[in-house]
Amino acid sequence: MTGLVLLGGRFRRLYIQVAFRSSTVGLDRVFNLLENGQRARSVSDWPPYDIIKTGDDSYRISIAVADFAEHDLEITFQSNLLTIIGKKQEVAHDDYLHRGIAGRPFEHRFELAEHVRVRGADLQKGLLSIDLMREIPEALKLRMIEIETTTALPQKVAPALIEAQKVA
Repeated sequence: MTGLVLLGGRFRRLYIQVAFRSSTVGLDRVFNLLENGQRARSVSDWPPYDIIKTGDDSYRISIAVADFAEHDLEITFQSNLLTIIGKKQEVAHDDYLHRGIAGRPFEHRFELAEHVRVRGADLQKGLLSIDLMREIPEALKLRMIEIETTTALPQKVAPALIEAQKVA
């Protein structure tokens, strides 16, 4: 559990409580994500983006990338880190009276949960859409375990042997 305190209008991470960490099993990755949360933080929030839940196990990230072409965008996915980089090749145009459509470089990073995979990406009408799907392996899915009951336990022979040894 990450401790947070409000100081001067900002939240600051204090520490991971040792007692909580030691009372859990298999949550090391969760604690590491909390401790390294800034790894996935983008440098800026430009260009704007939406994260949409499209189904029980599917999501979509939509990023407004007006005036960027497919060859100006790079999407990578490694170790649950989805990175989108936009670098526009500048073409000198002296004919602009006003240039309001920003074409500056950007980088967005998204830390994805375990078992979330990128299904594909699409660029239409200035929106880059990246479809994600949570694929839980069969071994991790819920399964019912039958409780077996046993009938009467077999009689133990050991007490009779002990009694026989006392008589002899």
